[in-house]
Formats: sequence, structure tokens, C-alpha cells
Amino acid sequence: MFSELTGSQLLIVFGSILLAMAIHEAMHAFTSHWLGDTTAKEMGRLTLNPLKHIDALTTVLLPMVLILLGLQPFFIAKPVPFNPDQVRHEEFGAALIGIAGPLTNLVLAIVAAGIIRISGAAIGTNIFEMLSIFMQVNIGLFVFNMIPFPPLDGSRLLYAFAPEPVQRLMYQVESMGLTAILIFMFLLYPLISPVVINIMSGIYSFLLG
Repeated sequence: MFSELTGSQLLIVFGSILLAMAIHEAMHAFTSHWLGDTTAKEMGRLTLNPLKHIDALTTVLLPMVLILLGLQPFFIAKPVPFNPDQVRHEEFGAALIGIAGPLTNLVLAIVAAGIIRISGAAIGTNIFEMLSIFMQVNIGLFVFNMIPFPPLDGSRLLYAFAPEPVQRLMYQVESMGLTAILIFMFLLYPLISPVVINIMSGIYSFLLG
């Protein structure tokens, strides 16, 4: 994928990823703060500054290694911490924090699609290319993060409604940290990637009409 892009397209892609991830993580932080938790603010995460949300390993090193290996890269930002004991509405508050990021990405994709439709930007023009890439990045972040596998955001929504045995299992998986992410990326995601890609393509086509 990345080997087929021009230099300018790569800049747009990486710029879109940084911007979309920064807004995504900032919305987690703003939502947790709104729900009464001060953890994100105390750790300097209540900001749109992309540098505050970048993790050297999962945002930079791991994607570079995957690209060099010719594999699909995953850009994972530094998770925004929150204290469940400070959050109002318990599991449902945590679920709201979890889905705030992906839903923001969906809104950003809708806004970009709206600009394309209103402006009448034609395929092949610079403005269409920039907005189209920004749309695809945000749709990708929305769909990927809504997968209910810990520690992805979608797992917070599932956790709020799951029975206690499932909650315990999800907590054990999430406590594995990077190991859980690697298991998901290399073992589970290849199995569901066709479905994920079809959903992304469907949303993209629907938004552009």
C-alpha cells in the first residue's frame, strides 16, 4: 500500500493519521474530565497536541517495522489513562469514554465528506485527494477501534454490558498489554480483516453517495 503512494500522498497520510489520532485521544481525555476524572488533565493529556499522544513504540517503531516487512501497519497512540473510581456512572461512564474517540473519528469523516459534496471537489483534484485520505484514515480509526477486543475502545462498550465472567476474561486480556495487541494484530485481525475492510469501504461509499 505505502510503496504505491507518492511523496505528497505519504505526507497527507501521515499528517492525517497524526491529526486524527490526536483528536481521538483528546476526546477520550475531555470526556473523562467531563465525567469527573482528573487523571488525563494531571498527566497533560487534555490537549490536541499530537506529541502528547504519541508512543515511541506503538505509534512510530512498530508501524515502521511492519512497513519494512511489507505488512499492513497499525498506528496505535498512547492510551489516555483514567481512574474508574473517579468516573461518574461506573462502567457506563467508562464506555462513554471509550467510544468518544472512535465516534469523533466518524464525525470527522462525515465533515470531510460534507466538504467534498458541498464544494463539488472532483476526483483527481488536490482538495479531493486530501479530504479523501483524511476520510479514509478516520473511517479506519473508527471501525478498527470499535472492535470489541481489549484494549481497543470497543471493548469498553462491551465491558459495560457483559456478564461478570466475560468482564474478568476481558480484564485478563487487557492486563497483557502489548502482548494482547500483538496477538490481536498477527493472529486475530488477519481473520477478520476482510470484514473490517468491507465495512470501511461501505461507510466511505455511503458518505460520498
